[in-house]
Amino acid sequence: MTTPSPSPATTPVSGGPAAHPLNRLRPRRSCLAVPGSNPRFLEKAQGLPADQVFLDLEDACAPLAKEGARHHIVDALNNGDWTGKTRVVRVNDWTTHWTYRDVITVVEGAGPNLDCIMLPKVQDAQQVVALDLLLTQIEKTMGFEVGRIGIEAQIENAKGLVNIDDIAAASPRLETLIFGPADFMASINMKTLVVGQQPPGYPADAYHYILMRILMAARTHDLQAIDGPFLQIRDVDAYREVAGRAAALGFDGKWVLHPGQVDAANEVFSPSQEDYDHAELILDAYDWCTSEEGGKKGSAMLGDEMIDEASRKMALVIAGKGRAAGMQRTSKFEAPEA
Repeated sequence: MTTPSPSPATTPVSGGPAAHPLNRLRPRRSCLAVPGSNPRFLEKAQGLPADQVFLDLEDACAPLAKEGARHHIVDALNNGDWTGKTRVVRVNDWTTHWTYRDVITVVEGAGPNLDCIMLPKVQDAQQVVALDLLLTQIEKTMGFEVGRIGIEAQIENAKGLVNIDDIAAASPRLETLIFGPADFMASINMKTLVVGQQPPGYPADAYHYILMRILMAARTHDLQAIDGPFLQIRDVDAYREVAGRAAALGFDGKWVLHPGQVDAANEVFSPSQEDYDHAELILDAYDWCTSEEGGKKGSAMLGDEMIDEASRKMALVIAGKGRAAGMQRTSKFEAPEA
């Protein structure tokens, strides 16, 4: 009997990292898109309070501008001040003839100053594996740390969503799954021209299944889930509404296409001060009640609320988001008197 070959989606890339690094969960509340062909925008983006900036070689660059944009991006990464930001470059997808040269030029030219490569229009695990292999070869050739540069996979059509579990398991470099709404809406013939808004005639949330499917795959593989752009860039209230939908489900952040959307994204994907304080109090109270001093109890009361291990897990999520956002506590836990 022939032994079946292991699935490429679950096989580590030869010569690459063998396990998903634990330090991949960077803040990504706001992910700012910047055209790689525009030096003025590349400079301006450095001063905006976005958690992540991705320098775009795909849709934001006309075909004749892509080659020059690669070199603008390398210069900006090497000479710009990106302090506090996750630095990402979105290359063109594998169905084009630009992808390999995008990756080689950018990574060879600015690899030490690059955090991730974003791969758009991912349809199957092999596309992620191919990028992982190329990155590994470049890193070895250039003497860079193998596996340090992460991958972000953008899901933009029905095939990508159907294959999302294999995609999410395709590489230990993978850090995020991203919803690309415009191309996705076109791929399923959705009846609307307004990206991110509900199509007329459908009484429920047309994006709920898509977002939840991406979120489940991301959480299964310890990845972040990022919502895509909202193109009505001057309608910040509508942006907040759409972003709030994704945040409520558990998404980690959303794209921003305009400086005016940055503060809204950072706010929506951060906990409120009240929730952050409460989460930290739960963690302190649980640590105390399970300690020798607290009686080694499995549960305890925090005010009128009973807390236990499940409460601790929920509080860790909120506290983690608050800490990543740089929030400061305004309350202090006091152990109850005996």
